[in-house]
Amino acid sequence: MRRFTALPVAALALLLAGCAARGPHASAGRAAQTYVNPVLDRDFPDPALLKAPDGSWYAYATQGLGPAGQANIQLARSPDLVNWTHLGDALPRKPVWARTTQDFWAPDIRARDGRYFLYFSARPDPAPGGGEAGLCLAVATADMPEGPFIDSGRPLLCSGGFEAIDPFAFDDPVTGKRLLYWGSGFGPIKVQELAADGLGFAPGSRPIDLVHPVAEAAPGNYQRLVEAATVLLHEGWYYLLFSGDNCCGADAHYAVMAARSRSATGPFETLAEVTGRADSVILKRSGRWMAPGHTSAVQDSAGDWWLVYHAID
Repeated sequence: MRRFTALPVAALALLLAGCAARGPHASAGRAAQTYVNPVLDRDFPDPALLKAPDGSWYAYATQGLGPAGQANIQLARSPDLVNWTHLGDALPRKPVWARTTQDFWAPDIRARDGRYFLYFSARPDPAPGGGEAGLCLAVATADMPEGPFIDSGRPLLCSGGFEAIDPFAFDDPVTGKRLLYWGSGFGPIKVQELAADGLGFAPGSRPIDLVHPVAEAAPGNYQRLVEAATVLLHEGWYYLLFSGDNCCGADAHYAVMAARSRSATGPFETLAEVTGRADSVILKRSGRWMAPGHTSAVQDSAGDWWLVYHAID
């Protein structure tokens, strides 16, 4: 189960292994800022970012811990990716199918046609007769980026374990298809086409396996479990960033990896497969910051890419 203590969000340049001193551009031509990680120093795992029409950045994260910080889906706002204000709960009302549970994980956010779509994972209420249910993928909508988001009323997909987690929505500009990536539970990362309204899967669509776990027990293998997909399109390549293999606890062993494809639905080749390297890692533990992962890749007004992620101090 994904549980963290004191997890900051931190900004990093895409595909670099160390922190950049130059900060994101607020506007073209403006002098660059500088920053020091963490940029949000609180329990805020699995960040997903959106730039709103007013220029503000919004970050959504896995639920907070403890009565004082409890939120189903956490929300923060920033003018510049560096200075953040925590706003509370983006999903203040639980779904009707998850009223008695408290497992709300790894949101993703998309703006479409003047509405905002929040994809997330949640544990459903126990079925009659008892027994712990697995996890589900779900979607909620709002008219504003700060919410409140209202659940669609039913899960998109449920699994018996924790396979149905870490959704990532991607509207492919090449094909026009709306896609949803997800996966963990020691299974592959998957993708499936969404319906035009974004509230369910396209009729007749099926999930496609993209990146598989590697069972090898070598100490440097971060791919024993794969999850937390993020996809971006750059110069004709679809880059799939993913995390593995053990996010949490005293033995956390977590890093960010990369794969690429000429199609949003694969096949993908990992960085290790392309280069012959021993692994596909692009971001791993450095100094005091352990288990970095679950990224959100965003572009500033100058066209530079930034990676936002959580890490454990």
